[in-house]
Amino acid sequence: MHSSSFSSAPPDHRRFTMSSRRSRSRHSASSRITDEQMNELISKLQTLLPEARLHTNDRPVTNANAAKVLQEICSYIRSLHREVDNLSERLSELLETTDNNSAQAAIIRSLLM
Repeated sequence: MHSSSFSSAPPDHRRFTMSSRRSRSRHSASSRITDEQMNELISKLQTLLPEARLHTNDRPVTNANAAKVLQEICSYIRSLHREVDNLSERLSELLETTDNNSAQAAIIRSLLM
């Protein structure tokens, strides 16, 4: 009887599988981001947060504070999207009250694009 486990496979099949795994491993290892690169990217993202500019944070990046920084970045991006939506809505309302041929209307239209 043949079991579906890896150990019951014929030796030639195991060699093929191991070889293809090594090949994939080499490819993925060359395209991986190192921990140092990840920490540097997290630190750069952290500088984009308005609160981070107010106080310097020289602590090394850990998984816990990296997760917190990423959560804060996502929250900040969502708030920026809401702000853009609100400003676009206000500009649209302003455009409705402006003469379509005026210079002011042209400026508002360019801002909405």
